[in-house]
Order: sequence, then C-alpha cells, then structure tokens
Amino acid sequence: MRPHSLVCRLGASDIETLPPSRPGSRITEISFIDGYERLGFGLGQAIDQLSQLGLRPSEVAVDLCLLAAAVTAADTRISRTTESQNAWTREIELLLPVADPTLWNTLTPLLVTTLNFLTGDRWALSFRERVPQLSTLASAPEKLRTANPTSVCLLSGGLDSFIGAIDLLSGQEHPMFVSHYWDTNSTSTYQKYCVAALKKRFPAAAIHHIQARVGFPSDTVSDQAGENTLRGRSFLFFGLAALTADAIGGNVTIHVPENGLISLNVPLDSLRLGALSTRTTHPFYMTRVNELLQGLGLSSQLSNSYGHRTKGQMAKECADLTFLRKEAKHTMSCSSPGKARFAGEQPKHCGYCVPCLIRRAAILEGWGVDDTLYLIPDLCARVLNTNKAEGQHARSFQLALARLTTKPGRAKLDIHRPGPLTDHLNELSAYESVYVEGLREVGRLLASVRAEPL
Repeated sequence: MRPHSLVCRLGASDIETLPPSRPGSRITEISFIDGYERLGFGLGQAIDQLSQLGLRPSEVAVDLCLLAAAVTAADTRISRTTESQNAWTREIELLLPVADPTLWNTLTPLLVTTLNFLTGDRWALSFRERVPQLSTLASAPEKLRTANPTSVCLLSGGLDSFIGAIDLLSGQEHPMFVSHYWDTNSTSTYQKYCVAALKKRFPAAAIHHIQARVGFPSDTVSDQAGENTLRGRSFLFFGLAALTADAIGGNVTIHVPENGLISLNVPLDSLRLGALSTRTTHPFYMTRVNELLQGLGLSSQLSNSYGHRTKGQMAKECADLTFLRKEAKHTMSCSSPGKARFAGEQPKHCGYCVPCLIRRAAILEGWGVDDTLYLIPDLCARVLNTNKAEGQHARSFQLALARLTTKPGRAKLDIHRPGPLTDHLNELSAYESVYVEGLREVGRLLASVRAEPL
C-alpha cells in the first residue's frame, strides 16, 4: 500500500509548504484556480450558473464543493489495483484551504467516518486558511434574482431521478435541478433531454437546471492508470446540491430520488462486498451527510422519499404515468453504457448489469412494454454466459432469490450487511420489505432466463 496526499492550491500565491502526515506519502498538487481566476474543474461553472440566476452561495458551501471535488480527484485518479495491498482500500490524505479552518477541523472526525464508509478507503483531512487574495470565491451576482425554487432535486439522467422530477412538478413543487457529469456527451445528453421534456410537459413551471462538468484529467496523479469504481461520486453530487440550496436560501430540501433496493444495495453474493457494492445513497451515509450539513451551518437537508419503494413501485405509482411511459426510453440507468462501443454500437443500455436488470424489471412491473434499446434486447433468446459479464449479474440475482426462498428469515439480517441501520430502527420492517419485494421484482424478469457457464 502506498499512501497518497493531494494538496489543493488556490492560485499562484498559495505556496505554503505542507508536509504530509503519513511518512512516504506520494504528494500530488492540484491548482483549483483556472486561467479566468475562478474555481476550475467545473466548480466555477456551477457558481457562474447560479450567478446568472441572481443567486450566491456562502463560502462554506463553496468549501464543501472544493472538498467534494478533491475527493473526486482522489477517487477517480488513484488506482485501487496498484496503490493498495488488497486491491481495494487506499490511504488518501487531502490538504485543503478553506474560509474557516476551525469549523472544518471540528468536523473532521465526522468527515472521515462518512468518506471511509462511502468509498471503503482510509481518509485523512487537513484544513488551512485560504490565501487572503482569495478569501471570497463566490462573487456577488450582477443580476437580480430570477429564480425562486421551493426545493432542489438531483437529476442524474436516470429513470429514478426522472420519476422524482415528475412527481415533484405534478405536486406543484418548483425544484431546481442539479446535475453533474464528466464524459463529454452521453450523460450530459440524457440530463438535458430530461429537462427539456419536463419543460415541455410542465410549461407553467419555472424550471431551472444547474449542470456542471466536474472531473479531472487522466494525468492528474502521475503514473496512475486511474480508477473506474467511482465510489465517491455521490459526495460531489450532494456537494453541488448543497451549494445550490444554500444559494437559494432557507430550509431547502434536497430530493435524492433513489429506489430502496439500490439504495440499500444488499450484496447479492460474496463478490459484491467491495467493487460491486456502492453506498452512494445508503441511509447511514445520507444521515452522516445531513449531520455534516447541519454542522457547517447549512440549512438544507437530503431526503429520499423513495427509500421504502422498489423501482417498479416508483414506475407504477408515478404521478404522470402516460408521460413517463413516453419518455422513459430517453433516460439512462446503465452502469457503463460506453461498453456498447466494443460491439461497434453507440452508447446504450447493456441490458445485463445490475442497474439495467432492476430497470427492466421495474418497467415490466410498471407498464409491461419496454422500448428501451439494450445491447442484449431479449434476455431469454439464448443462454447467458456466466463466465462473462453478460450472465454474471443475472445469475447473482437468481442465487440471491434462491437463498431467500430457502431461508426467508435471512432478509432481516441481510439488510444490515451493506452498513448500519442504527439511525433508522423504526424503519427496519420497511427496509426488509423493499429488499424482498425488489428482489422478487427482478425475479419475475428473470423467471425464464438461463444463465450458465459456457
């Protein structure tokens, strides 16, 4: 295991010597001020979009986004394969300049707990004073305020967030949508399409969309191949949402639309405890982020109103099912749509990864006819090879369902495997139910699917 220390710099005058806390740590310096004297790597883009609406976040909210971006840099550019002893757990230190180091240092234990749980790494954090020349990173907007949303809603371009947006707008909410992406076209295209469709369907609503391309070049950490597990991505998503909510002002709810099965993400088999089990919206993690927001003095709070519902229930109970059925094919749920290029096709749903299987099951449950384009259009057309990715996840679901059928009582224990639910003891039966019903939902999709080693 080789520890890494990422030193975040704000401009040419930020030159203080910062020795890493871990002996032998490999140091990478990242300058977060771009050529326009604003925050780079997409953060300034988000602040500028808010400014265009006459909105200005606090410096504390900006610092939260700076931290989230640094987490993203480390998470995506430090390889788990080469930089850890077990091909998973890395040792990462972040050294950041902030407006109020005392505040952030007080919250360091909470931050370490939150990040360790989210990514499975060992994090260390060190905060220092910003250079005087950059004591303010969110300049006052030059325009009058033109947006008065009632909430913030994450919009990933996926089916869950699209359903969440429809339900909010149908319920006379006026959310401001927040998105981020890194790839140049695919994700951004789906996000923009969803917003355009929502504007057309709800013409009376004042719909605003903050969309930022946040990411880091492949050579940010030298001699590293990068990392594609991307377990820290939701911390960036939440940071951008908190930035937006803070700029709006007041007690703003940040809606995180995510079905309960994927939110809990109980491992289907022993191989899914690490690389294949994300915790991006797990209840324990979201509770810690809410404690962080409160500790920072930010009045927004994360809320997932679908945590006790399966994706199929979300689809079936959508406030505008006709509209959803028409537009669902334009949302993206696949974990890696780019792999279609290996088959000589444009990016699309693979049809066989865990998110795709849950999506297909949800649409079958919701309205029965799925016009989404999949790399494997018919799962029953042939035997899926479990020695390849095409059959591994289907087989994992089938095995999980078989175990549940043999020992139905194990569900009470299984829901605790991804992480503690001690903050939600009065919701344990609801979590057990969404886990069981979610698996059964996928089971109906896979009833006639054959997945075997070939």
